[in-house]
Amino acid sequence: MANSLVQVRVDEQLKEEAAKLYEELGMDLPTAIRIFLKRSIQEKGIPFSMKLTDIQRGSREISAMKRMSQTAEEKGIADMSLEEINQEIQAARQGK
Repeated sequence: MANSLVQVRVDEQLKEEAAKLYEELGMDLPTAIRIFLKRSIQEKGIPFSMKLTDIQRGSREISAMKRMSQTAEEKGIADMSLEEINQEIQAARQGK
């Protein structure tokens, strides 16, 4: 099968970071791009979620985690060990 050249412009830092990542995964950047294109064909679309609802849900979840972390800091329980947390849970279950 004949090869075809595909060119895309990206900033140098993005290219370097991506190339390093894929090198750690044992492949070069052109191979990773070919994998992306093949997977796109198999999926008949982008091979990962790109829905606004996913992004919004992620933002809500991150906000919730930040609020919980802030509340834990305010109540002085942010540095509790897992054992202490489990003791608190056990006490709550026993109605103490």
